Amino acid sequence: MVDIEFEDRRDSRFQHQDLRGAQFVRDRMAGAVFREVGLQRVRMRGVELTGADIDGDIDGLTIWGVEVAPLLLAELDRRHPERSALRARTPDELRAGYEALVAMWDTTIARARTLPPGTVDVSVDGEWSFTETIRHLVLATDAWLNLAILRREQPFHPLGLLFWQAQGLEDRYGLVPLGTPVTLDEAVAARADRVAQVRAYLADLTADDLARDAGHDPWGDGGPDEPTVTVRQCLGVIFDEEWQHHRYATRDLAALATRD
Repeated sequence: MVDIEFEDRRDSRFQHQDLRGAQFVRDRMAGAVFREVGLQRVRMRGVELTGADIDGDIDGLTIWGVEVAPLLLAELDRRHPERSALRARTPDELRAGYEALVAMWDTTIARARTLPPGTVDVSVDGEWSFTETIRHLVLATDAWLNLAILRREQPFHPLGLLFWQAQGLEDRYGLVPLGTPVTLDEAVAARADRVAQVRAYLADLTADDLARDAGHDPWGDGGPDEPTVTVRQCLGVIFDEEWQHHRYATRDLAALATRD
């Protein structure tokens, strides 16, 4: 057997590297972490993918010649009927779908309250804590309902939590400084207020409203070439944020429950 010398780069951090077209040959990557990494059109041959945990935007991925995403989505739909909210198109479907998402979160929030003190403020693998996740949902609702759809002059609740790429800009949006202590009760109260706002908007929603142009993406640069979004698309983002972050939150609560 050939004795291969490996350069020791264990625990190195590669950030903001342009590695398009790079080749990784006979490298040891056990335990490596890929976060916010573009892996479009990546090809893997002869790899050992054992015990891996992959989460992200997966489309067109084939393993052993089988496209994976449709199978995963079908299984998620089987396990979580509330996912039908993500395919809602009519006002009635949107109203019912939102209520299913809120009920899903209410159950999980009640469960989180039964955990040992401090658990809701613990991060798993650098992800948001449970309390921080609730705060981000407040921010998402504000961006896509109060700003994008309703164009309110002061759309943001101060306890909203920015996504990591925008963190440091809290003052611009009237948010509390990053790192400000916020309790679960405070975060849940802010969320309840925003849930009430979404319900109030959906109550009078019509098919014509859904097709209305809501302007540019609230997080875009607003340039002339940037596409605009419809009300339905804005609501779709809110629904997707509710679903995806619930998935992350329950995953991390389960991990915390197994810790000593």
